[in-house]
Amino acid sequence: MNKNHAAGLFVLVMLLLVTACSSKPSWDEEHVHVESERLLADLVAADWKVEPPSDGGKASTIRIQLKREDGRPIESFDRNHEQLLHLMVISRDLSYFHHIHPAYQGSGVFEIANEFPSGGDYRLIADFKPTGGDSMTKLTWMRVDGPTVLPVPVVPDAELAQTADGNRVKLAIDRLEAKRAATLTFTIEEEGTGQPVTDLQPYLGAIGHVVVLSEDGERYVHVHAEEGQGSGPVALFETEFPKSGVYKIWGQFMRNDRVFTVAYVVTVA
Repeated sequence: MNKNHAAGLFVLVMLLLVTACSSKPSWDEEHVHVESERLLADLVAADWKVEPPSDGGKASTIRIQLKREDGRPIESFDRNHEQLLHLMVISRDLSYFHHIHPAYQGSGVFEIANEFPSGGDYRLIADFKPTGGDSMTKLTWMRVDGPTVLPVPVVPDAELAQTADGNRVKLAIDRLEAKRAATLTFTIEEEGTGQPVTDLQPYLGAIGHVVVLSEDGERYVHVHAEEGQGSGPVALFETEFPKSGVYKIWGQFMRNDRVFTVAYVVTVA
């Protein structure tokens, strides 16, 4: 190798070294920003309306619009227990209970007609799951116009046994203590014969559906049916009462293609 070639090679090597030392991988200068699009309950708002009956009818229209915190409507929802949205309508004195499923109108709006038994305050509770979000619950109090009636006292039951549509349903709760896991055991038999009911049909994707609300309407308790249950006569559910006090429990089951509802009032220590 002659001197000119050696000098040229030396210059080339030095240029490569300087370039390598002065350059940085491109990701060293990038600012990576990861923003979760998952919808949490705190990021969702519900606008409620109850429109009075029109044209001499008896049914009011309940309307719910679900939005993001910036006001954009939530467009897509996942089915949860076979429905896009579950709505519980409960009177202030807990004597009236209606579990219904509003129709989705698009742009985050759900609507359904409901015939309220009287005027007064009602607790409206919506359960739903936005696509890409968590299952969540929104609650409100709504005032319904119309003649009012005397409230029915909420009195704890001496015996947890009720009858509906020819079915006698007994409830046993292993622990009525606040902030402790509790199992609700429903045992169903035919009212006339006392024979165990073994032909329950799945209701909303489970052996049944249970709702629990505190006497003041402020604590809505989530209840989950144990998986893999058969068709009766026993139905098991798991829950936890958040505070001591009086609660009302509604159990719903389906038999012969008819849903029947039983209700109990208990005191939690």
